[in-house]
Amino acid sequence: MSSNVIPLSLYIHFPWCVKKCPYCDFNSHALKDNLPEQEYVDALLLNLEQHLPLVWGRRVISIFMGGGTPSLFSGAALDRLLKGIRARLHLTYDIEITLEANPGTVEQQRFKDYRDIGINRLSLGIQSFNDKHLQILGRIHGREEALHAISCVKQAGFANFNLDLMFGLPEQSLAEGLADIELAINQQPTHISWYELTLEPNTQFWRHPPPLPIIDEIIALQERGQDLLAKNGYQQYEVSAYSQNKPSRHNMNYWEFGDYLAIGAGSHGKITEHSSMCVTRLHHHRHPKQYMDLTQGFVQAKQLINSEQLPFEFMLNALRLKEGVATSLFTERTGLELTLIAPQLIEAQRKGWLHPFNERICTTTLGYRFLNNVMSLFLCETKEYEHQN
Repeated sequence: MSSNVIPLSLYIHFPWCVKKCPYCDFNSHALKDNLPEQEYVDALLLNLEQHLPLVWGRRVISIFMGGGTPSLFSGAALDRLLKGIRARLHLTYDIEITLEANPGTVEQQRFKDYRDIGINRLSLGIQSFNDKHLQILGRIHGREEALHAISCVKQAGFANFNLDLMFGLPEQSLAEGLADIELAINQQPTHISWYELTLEPNTQFWRHPPPLPIIDEIIALQERGQDLLAKNGYQQYEVSAYSQNKPSRHNMNYWEFGDYLAIGAGSHGKITEHSSMCVTRLHHHRHPKQYMDLTQGFVQAKQLINSEQLPFEFMLNALRLKEGVATSLFTERTGLELTLIAPQLIEAQRKGWLHPFNERICTTTLGYRFLNNVMSLFLCETKEYEHQN
């Protein structure tokens, strides 16, 4: 079976921010000196060239520029990057090209430049419209800047844009959380990412935990917020993703276990080899200076995902989708027969966590509520198999 049926995306990581937020565990670094635009774009294009043999003949359906803060880069720098990508890769005619942006004043001035160079989707890191909560989160923008940034996005001609919001924030009440999501809806984005704040290791919040709302209050806010989103036409299609018939093509490719080439400091890629259906993950050097040191190469590590691990890897992504995936997708994306995971699927169905899986692998309402339990069925089986071998 040819890996050409597996969609291919491109992820580009930009590792710099104005400052590091206390909750952030992404590979981001506070910008202390001048932004090395020229050098970093040079490194990205060389990084891409070295990966080209992995994806010869395949078309890219989406590009996602994440960070960090990609919008620190000028339109001219990103234009040179995109032109270099187009010269090296086959892109679909209707490719989705997303840029993550912060609502800071400097970035707002660049939105029209981004639209002019072919970026057709923006994802704004709002997080909250409440000045008190934004200050606690360490954000450099306030409520008015966030609203102005959204206005600038529309004026620049972006018909497709996402707003990133968090809930369960320190000192956040139910009313404040609902006010955030209601104001986001009023801005009429095509997509809203709404997710709970979690305290991640290696962050300031992990070392010095802030007082978070109790779990019952968080659940109440989530349920009320989801009702509000649904009433306004935002359908939940993934754990934290809501869309007005415009789901993120790039993220859908992740959840449907597609392939993605990755370039940039700390980026991770997943590529399926054409003839053997072997899946390899590539991990790039995390620190920008180390990544741009062209004497040592960009890739820090390669990891082969063996056939015993693939079922869990697939289900870890696919089960996040509210409507699940076509049953046939398991074989198309892994090269394995569905019979391999039939015992776990039957057990999940017996527990009331999974619908009958003749045509789709999809959780029930109960299963979606206890998603980690459903996923653990496949992880346990993998561990047992590995132990026996």
